[in-house]
Amino acid sequence: MDMFAVIKTGGKQYKVQEGEILQVEKLNIEKGKKVKFEEVLLIEDGDKTQIGTPFVKNAVVEAVVVENFKDKKVIVFKKKRRKQYRKTRGHRQELTKIKIAGIVFAGKQAPKKAAPKKKATAKKTTKPAKETVANKPAAKKTSGSSGKAKRPAKKATAVKTKTAVKTPAKKKVVTKTKKTTPVKE
Repeated sequence: MDMFAVIKTGGKQYKVQEGEILQVEKLNIEKGKKVKFEEVLLIEDGDKTQIGTPFVKNAVVEAVVVENFKDKKVIVFKKKRRKQYRKTRGHRQELTKIKIAGIVFAGKQAPKKAAPKKKATAKKTTKPAKETVANKPAAKKTSGSSGKAKRPAKKATAVKTKTAVKTPAKKKVVTKTKKTTPVKE
């Protein structure tokens, strides 16, 4: 069984293994630099499992920054019917793609697994790694009356939709007229 760990970064949790590539929320680290995740919640190595309270002591997950980029655009459309209110906004989340270099627990490096053998005749189709989002810097304290850090608002998921504004059907107006007979001369 391979060794894996669960790390916390950017308010989200990720199950990671050595050699895995994943996307986390923007880290202010340049491309090619190493980053250490010390908030390790769980480490499993075969039959041995270490669960942190809240974090596992002497455990570090090391990673290398592959690139910093922006995610796909998300359209946020707000509308209130019959109030002539429509608002369209866009958002592109800044992300960092990282590659897990190793899992270190109590000074011991995770055993490196052998590289898979390649066959020259067979073509392999690869699926992209699971794309996820994480790691923002810690919340800053605001100068409020309580002095506590504010919780970030929950992110609304936006869906690209085209909406058609329907107008109510017009009522037919029926007017009654008197029947007149033609006058003969």
